[in-house]
Amino acid sequence: MTPKVPSRTSVNASRDPYRLQCLDRALSVLEYIGESDVPLSLADICRSMNLHKSTAHRALMVLERGMLLERTPDDRFRLGLKLYTLGNRAVEQVDLRTQIQPSLRSLSQRLGETVHLGVLQRTSVVYLDKAGPAARVCKGSKTGSSNPAYCTAMGKAMLAWLPQTEVHDLVDQMTFVRLTHKTIGSREELMQALQRVRRRGYSIDDEEVEIGARCIGAPIFNQDHNPIAALSVSCASSRIQPHQVPALAEHLRRTCSEISASLRLHRDLRARVIGSLAPERN
Repeated sequence: MTPKVPSRTSVNASRDPYRLQCLDRALSVLEYIGESDVPLSLADICRSMNLHKSTAHRALMVLERGMLLERTPDDRFRLGLKLYTLGNRAVEQVDLRTQIQPSLRSLSQRLGETVHLGVLQRTSVVYLDKAGPAARVCKGSKTGSSNPAYCTAMGKAMLAWLPQTEVHDLVDQMTFVRLTHKTIGSREELMQALQRVRRRGYSIDDEEVEIGARCIGAPIFNQDHNPIAALSVSCASSRIQPHQVPALAEHLRRTCSEISASLRLHRDLRARVIGSLAPERN
């Protein structure tokens, strides 16, 4: 089946302040290849999309380098398996947010503070959800936004329990920028902080991202005891003193343990249902 050439948006592209021509073109090529039932050659793409050979080639090389496309032995292009991985992660994150949201809101109501849900995306923490009193919801943690993992409570909570080889690989990719005078500023500081997190069982961001904000974090584990997400309790440092942190952390850890157990149970039940529906093999 010959794929349709992706249509342009009705919005005038030349007036769109967020338009990047090279990125738009690469995404159009990716979408075009994705709609094809067979791998496509450079000539196919140039002819059908009315692109100059050098323009199409640059777009293909960018997508191939990012593993969003892969090249066949006869020099044709098809979707890369990285798209499958990214798609699975997107589905898991939506499912994760749906499952955790009741616990997130319950903990926030119990403590009277803002609670966040986040996941690790390479060296950053992405905020998936938040709940809290309207007057106290942190402005710097909008859902969908991100912060460096090395200075956030959720980031340190997940990093602390990742396999050591993975932690070292991620830390090697980090650029340590001090957001406040309290921000971790080096690899050595971070590794020492992660040791303290493992020892305590929870992490702390004590005005590292924002002066006046104190956060406590704890990880959520999958069935292999690998951290797949984290929760954090965020509050004004003037309202929650250091001696009050352990009590808040205990509530947080208990909720994260309950969520981890629930996720494992949900996954086991789903696997059993899928297994029971699978056709018998002769």
